[in-house]
Order: sequence, then C-alpha cells, then structure tokens
Amino acid sequence: MLKLKSTLTAGMLAVGSLAFAWSPAGDHISSPWADKVDPANPLPEYPRPVMERQNWVNLNGLWDYSILPTGDPAPQSYQGEILVPFAVESSLSGVGKTVGKDNNLWYHREFTVPSSWKGQNVMLNFGAVDYKADVYVNDIKVAEHIGGFVPFSVDITPYLKQGKQSLVVKVWDPTDAGYQGIGKQISKPNGIWYTPVTGIWQTVWMEPVAANHIEAVNTVPDIDNGTLTVDVPLSAPAAGSVIEVIALDGGKTVATAKTTPAFPAVLSIADAKLWSPDSPFLYDMEVNLYENGKKIDSVKSYAAMRKISTRRDENGVMRMQLNNKDLFQYGPLDQGYWPDGLYTAPTDEALLYDIKKTKDWGFNMIRKHMKVEPARWYTHCDREGILVWQDMPRINKGPKWVTFRWFDDTPWYPSEAAEANFRHEWKEIMDFCRPYPSIVVWTPFNEAWGQFKTKEISDWTKAYDPSRLVNSSSGGNHIPGAGEIVDIHHYPNPTLSFYDGNNVTVLGEFGGLGLPLEGHLWQNDKNWGYVKYENAGQLTDEYVKLIDEFMPLVKRGYSAGVYTQTTDVEGEVNGIMTYDRKVMKMDEKRLHDANQRLVHSLDNNK
Repeated sequence: MLKLKSTLTAGMLAVGSLAFAWSPAGDHISSPWADKVDPANPLPEYPRPVMERQNWVNLNGLWDYSILPTGDPAPQSYQGEILVPFAVESSLSGVGKTVGKDNNLWYHREFTVPSSWKGQNVMLNFGAVDYKADVYVNDIKVAEHIGGFVPFSVDITPYLKQGKQSLVVKVWDPTDAGYQGIGKQISKPNGIWYTPVTGIWQTVWMEPVAANHIEAVNTVPDIDNGTLTVDVPLSAPAAGSVIEVIALDGGKTVATAKTTPAFPAVLSIADAKLWSPDSPFLYDMEVNLYENGKKIDSVKSYAAMRKISTRRDENGVMRMQLNNKDLFQYGPLDQGYWPDGLYTAPTDEALLYDIKKTKDWGFNMIRKHMKVEPARWYTHCDREGILVWQDMPRINKGPKWVTFRWFDDTPWYPSEAAEANFRHEWKEIMDFCRPYPSIVVWTPFNEAWGQFKTKEISDWTKAYDPSRLVNSSSGGNHIPGAGEIVDIHHYPNPTLSFYDGNNVTVLGEFGGLGLPLEGHLWQNDKNWGYVKYENAGQLTDEYVKLIDEFMPLVKRGYSAGVYTQTTDVEGEVNGIMTYDRKVMKMDEKRLHDANQRLVHSLDNNK
C-alpha cells in the first residue's frame, strides 16, 4: 500500500495518483462528531498521556483489509480499505461487516521510520485489538496478543529494513462462540446485548526508545504519611540504571526522589493538595532513566494524592470514604458505546463529552460497565474529577459450565481454558488501569455472569492492588468474606433488599427509565427500557421521585448508587441522553439538583 496523502476535499483521499472517497458505512444514526472525523488523520492525539514521550508517529488512517476463512493464508491482494482505529463492524470503519468465528480479519499498511530515529529502538504500540492479534513486520511474525481490551507493544527494531516497511495484522475474534472477555458483545445483538467489535479499535503508533526504557509509571499515594510511591518497571534493568522522579506543581518542583530498578521511588509531599471530584488536582511528574550517568529515557506523567477507604460510622454502618471523609458516590452506568464507532469514540472531543456531561448532571462517579476504555478516557476522568468503578468485561461461559445456584458459587465451574483466560485478562486490565487515580473500585464479576471462585478472585484482586476497594460481584452472588462491598441491583426503584453489616452496601444498578425518541433510535422497533415514558417532563418527574425514594435509604445503609444509564445503547432507550448524544432526555437542572442532594447526603456524617 502506498503512502496516504490528504487532498483538498474532506472525504477524499489520494493513494499515489488514484483518488477515492471514504465514507461511513450503513444507515444507522450517528453522533455530532462523526462529521469531524478526518480520514487522513483520525484520532491524532497522543494515546497514553499518563506516560508520554515527545517523539512518536501515529499510524491511524486507511489500511488495506480482507475478511477470509480461518484456514486461508495471508491475502496477496486486499478487498478494500478500512479506517483504523474503528472496528470493522462500525460505520466509521467504512466497512460495516461482521467477521465471526470462522473468519480472520487481515490488515495491511506500509510505513517508514523517521531517519532521526537512527540508533534507537522502535516500539510498535497497539491501544487495543479485539481479540487475538498476530502481528507481522516485513513478513516476520513479531508479536501475538490475546485479549481485546488492553494495549500491547513490541520492539520491531531487529525486523526493520531500509526504506518502506510492511505491517500486517491478523485478527481472530469468536465473540460469544469463545470464552474470552466480551462484555456486552454478542453475535446476534438483541435487548441488552450489542453489536460485536472485531479488530483494531484503538490507536496504533510507534515511538523511539533506548534498549533499556521505561515500561510503566504506577503511583500509590499515602495521604496519611504525605508520601507518593512511584513504581517504574524497566524493559531491561541493569547495573548502573538510576530512576529519577520529579513531582511538580505549576512547573515548580515539590519533591524529587532517585532509586535503582530494585526499589520504587518514594517522594515526600508536604501539605499535599488532595484530589477529589470537587478539586481534581494533579501533580505533574517527570520520570527520567539514567544509565551510567547518561539520560537514556524520559516520560511525562502525573499523579494524584487521594485515598479510598472504608470506615464504620457512629450508627454502625460501613461507609466509603474519600480522603478520610464520608462521601456518597453516585454515578451512571456507562457502557461506552457509540452509534458510529461502537467501542471507539469518533474524536477525543466526543470521548471527553460524556464525562463532562456526567459532571454537569451532578454525578461524582461513573461505573464503567463491561468495557475498558482507551487511556485518554481515564486521563479525562482524572482531570475532570470523576471517580471510576472499573468492571471486568463478562467472559463467555465456555464449554463446561454447570447450573447456577443462588448464593452459592461452588458449582459454578468454568473450563480450565476459560478460567485461565479470565485470570490473564483481568490481570492485564488491572495492570493497564493502575496508574489512573480516578479508579477507586475493582469489580471482577457482574450479576453472576461467569462468576466463579468469588472469594479467591476477590482476595487476589485486593492483594494485587490494596490501594482500591473490591466489589466482588455487582448484583450477583453475595459470598460472605469476598470483597468489601455488597452490591444490590433493583429496577426500577431503589430498595434495600439485603444488608451485610460487615461490608459497604451499594445499589449497583437501578432506574432504567426509558424514553424512545423518533429520529434518534438505532432501530425502529424492539426498543425497550425497564419502564417507558412519553416525554421529558414525565421522565424527569419519575427520576426525581426515584431520588426521593433513595434519600432515606442512605441513612439505613446505602453508601453509593449507580443509575442506568448515561446514554441509550442500540435497542436500549433508558439513557439520560439519546444514543447519538443529540438530545438530553431530562430537564438538566432538575437532574443536577436531585443528584447533588444524593451526592451530599453524607456531608454531615461524623
């Protein structure tokens, strides 16, 4: 494939001397940002702000693609172009086709390495590829990654040649015919189950690094002792390696620490500015790597001083605390789907929009449901001041699962392969999400979907990251001693149907009030909500009534709530916004005021 060059008209591209039009596929509704997608430069922002390098090249754009049976070899010619990083089923990919378990999706493009990178190693980075990705550079297999929600990287330096390089990616994604994490995806979408996502759905980029370089920046704040612990894993730690971490406030250095690869850096931050939804202050950080006195790598990052914990109040109720103060956490269930990009927001402005609207509506939290977002989404939450509860996307149950019994997960056995895959994907998701201070709760299971060995998984999750709370199973089987949160689901109205005095009690899902709006629907029939209303006034009235019902339940034991949901999604019409984000379905001021009553319901708790 020849190098892409932009031409004069927005929807046109030139390949060599040949011009062709790119356009979205299908006839579904689209968001206001779909028209802002530049096919010559989609999603141009640096994709990993929590660990940012100065030099990089974005590989998003039009690639060749083919869909072929799984037994077929790599194509010699391709069926058309696909706009990366939009999944092949999406409108914005320009393809809009289903792949399925019996086919592979093949990608191809050519690229060149900047001459200024000579003498450095070249890392090829993928934000996320769903599900199994095999990567080839110049016809040599250089990487294989399993798991559709997290980034992976490969050093391609040994496989480069002079001039143009060939990059091929083969993807296999069985969706619900396999046993991987799929979240809400299903091969035949209906009801609460949505269109599958196959292939590259986050930014692809490359950057130059030293052979020994920084691989991650993980921070753990301790506000009680005024310290910030920074763990900096290296690709090839060696004798003579020194890591330097500098914390800054408005460009002014407030703390510095140096360490070897064997130990984390510990910074003392006196009179720290604490991060909260009302004041989401972030310290800038510079992380430098020296080898025998010479700086060989440097990244920009950030950190927050905040604490998430629990305590028993004077009435004996276990409460969530932020920064040692009771805080009622309240937010929407957020599926992260888009009518035009499916898993992928059309632009970074669109990605930020839902978060900002959530704050505008008076919420202080988002439950990220059955999906993991791109890194920039979590950075936006960090900067805007939104607490995040992070789900593990549902795994398909695999071939050997047995019948479920309520309040007992002992007979709930996955196949060995399904269990191994769950553990692999959950660890990778936690590793990816760890640097983001907005994340305060891990949720490994939801509503008994693939729930197994609940206490063992919850204990492992807490041991792997003691700095956050564990919600063992949102709305699923409550197993005594598993996790720190009892999570009840009840639609449409809030009710306290179960209580465990040893844990924090939360209403992990409620509401689901529906309002279908003609002209903003994914499909013309089979649209549903838990309850349907006829106009915004009715919907708002009923929502406020739900909050009125919720308020007395806070004193009785609830410490958080999750309303379903941020937007309509495909056949679901129970969003606060329409799926295309063009219509706000409630009176925004009344929504904000009701939510703020709930958010501040524990302000006087001593």
